[in-house]
Amino acid sequence: MARHLYTFIFYLLVPFILLRLLYRAWKAPAYSARWQERFGFVKTAHLNKPIWVHAVSVGETIAAAPLIKSLQQSYPDRDLVVTTMTPTGSDRVKALFGNSVFHVYAPYDLSGSVKRFLKKVKPEMLIIMETELWPNIIHYTASAGVPVILANARLSERSARGYQKVDFIARPMLQQLSRVVAQNEEGSGRFKSIGIDADKVSVSGSIKFDFTVDDSLFDQSAALKAVWGESRPVWVAASTHQGEDELALAAHREILKKWPDALLIIVPRHPERFNDVYQLCCKGGYKTARRSAKSSSVDTSVQVLLGDTMGEMMMFYAASDVAFVGGSLIESGGHNPLEPAALKMPVIMGPHVFNFENICHELSEAGGLKFVGSAALLAERVDEFFEDEFYRKEVGLAAYNVVEANRGALGRLLDVIDKEL
Repeated sequence: MARHLYTFIFYLLVPFILLRLLYRAWKAPAYSARWQERFGFVKTAHLNKPIWVHAVSVGETIAAAPLIKSLQQSYPDRDLVVTTMTPTGSDRVKALFGNSVFHVYAPYDLSGSVKRFLKKVKPEMLIIMETELWPNIIHYTASAGVPVILANARLSERSARGYQKVDFIARPMLQQLSRVVAQNEEGSGRFKSIGIDADKVSVSGSIKFDFTVDDSLFDQSAALKAVWGESRPVWVAASTHQGEDELALAAHREILKKWPDALLIIVPRHPERFNDVYQLCCKGGYKTARRSAKSSSVDTSVQVLLGDTMGEMMMFYAASDVAFVGGSLIESGGHNPLEPAALKMPVIMGPHVFNFENICHELSEAGGLKFVGSAALLAERVDEFFEDEFYRKEVGLAAYNVVEANRGALGRLLDVIDKEL
């Protein structure tokens, strides 16, 4: 009954959802494309025993990449269907896998949309990355006898409280999951507390530790540094949100007082904000270059480089000395600190890291991540790392060692998947 009420309300909201889609398309034109896929209208040839992997956006897609590649190797006779909700996630799927997977947007959680999608795709398993839980998608998929696995699952204390507030709809949905493979024991306990049977929950660790770094990355980053100036200090503010760009730029203003040739690479989390952040940099009086304008020279007079391209974050990390990972100085929950850690970089984050709580605290306890709470403290930390190369390398190595010590989650997740297929 609760799910029917939820569905009825969702249908009432469709006009507003379409208006929001139009608004987002105005800010980011990619949202105007392929809208019919969001209502379950997909075009596909016959798919052979497909496995459906759902990742919301860029972060989940990158995390799912090792899993998808392993599934392709382990089940070469099966097609992989990969869905996302955002154009940036879609772009990452295309860049990572090309035509080796069938990719479309996931359907909105409307009963008609979900049914159309399932009738067309006919998945034999659904693997949902992290915590992207939708009542109708789970209900209709599980009702068709298809196992539904929540993989690399994470659940913060705040999110657990949220599910408990809507227990009347959350509990029936959660009980239809076949397996939950959690990142850690804390998350495992929270999933059990909100209604998932204990025998369905296991712990694998985070598969985000299991990604590999392409060797060509270092040649690309070396080429960038040769253009910028081999010896100039560089730091990156990655995946920043509104309200955080200002803090990063304020920190950079302080850094420039001591390090006048320092370069800040600022990479907004959402592409629709690229132009706004560029204007913010210029209004702040910084000489700013855009990465998308490949012809523009990033010489020593350039103080800020706007990373307004897609798929180059790892290269920006590799070309920098210090990494600040965004979404953490505001209450957004933080983004993935493991990418710079895997490159032996010291990592700085704000206090709001509930999306990566255990990973961040493990990095911090090992000495590989430093927390800050203001632009002034951010500037101080960056300055410390610029000042002392030995300290910078020591902290970066500590971060790297955490990544290496936690590899292996992917194998444990694949064992669960194999048993359910």
